[in-house]
Amino acid sequence: MKILVPLAEGFEEIEAITIIDILRRADMTVTTSFLDTNPVIGSHGIPVTADRRLSDLTPSDFKAIILPGGIPGSEHLKNSATVLRFLRQINAAGGLIGAICAAPIVLGHSGLLEGKKAVCYPGCENGLTGAQHIDAPVVRDGNIITARGAGCAIDFTLEIVDSLLGSELKNTLRKNLQVYWHK
Repeated sequence: MKILVPLAEGFEEIEAITIIDILRRADMTVTTSFLDTNPVIGSHGIPVTADRRLSDLTPSDFKAIILPGGIPGSEHLKNSATVLRFLRQINAAGGLIGAICAAPIVLGHSGLLEGKKAVCYPGCENGLTGAQHIDAPVVRDGNIITARGAGCAIDFTLEIVDSLLGSELKNTLRKNLQVYWHK
């Protein structure tokens, strides 16, 4: 199963690396992509070398596209016609769409949140065009999964695993990663 994780200058490093790492632990094929320059520099100055230029890829090759947040990374994703095309085509094919932190604004901008429940980083709610904002760490509505921010990255990615490969693998990963809640 091929998953696309596009990286844009100013992406949130915790979110991107968590997504890539956990999906690869789930034996998914994760392709990272860059928009303009490689390596891509995250919002905290950490360079990450992406696998391929996004414009050299084909949307139909992917079962899902997952957007890490961060500022200005999310704005760069939102302003990329190529990212919007990938989102719309993967969605139209019934693929999974995920976005965390500020990245749900990209989904709102692309029209994919119309009539959906979603969450984002506090202060980005105006970018959830067409969505009903839900106050939760992770929100799954059909083929769209959104999350609040970096502290939710593990739960967000485990929800992606659950959606694509089932709860048994999600629970195995949760146990192996030692993910526990304190109430």
